[in-house]
Amino acid sequence: MISFSDIQDAFFFVSSSGYGMNSAVFCKDTGQIFYSSEMGGIDEIGDKDLDWDKCIDIPHKNDLDLNQRLVFEFVEGHLPDGYHHVRQIFRRRGAYGRLKDFLESKGLLQS
Repeated sequence: MISFSDIQDAFFFVSSSGYGMNSAVFCKDTGQIFYSSEMGGIDEIGDKDLDWDKCIDIPHKNDLDLNQRLVFEFVEGHLPDGYHHVRQIFRRRGAYGRLKDFLESKGLLQS
């Protein structure tokens, strides 16, 4: 049986490099995760004869498209009066740094 931390580790591995550089596949039959890395010389995926209909690719963080949508959902829930201000922050480059400063000033950075 696979644990959440195994899947989380695989997600972090895939997301630790540029898009497409690392990959991981979860095999539903065996409960195992196999890894591949363009940079690290790892290719457990190519070494296996996998039934791809029974495998799930572990996504890269960019596949989840959480960036701004997640920010605005957080602001709506925790700082509804700051929503317009955060919209303005994201109209210019360097938005995440300014967002961090804004959240810190409101005591919500850890949240």
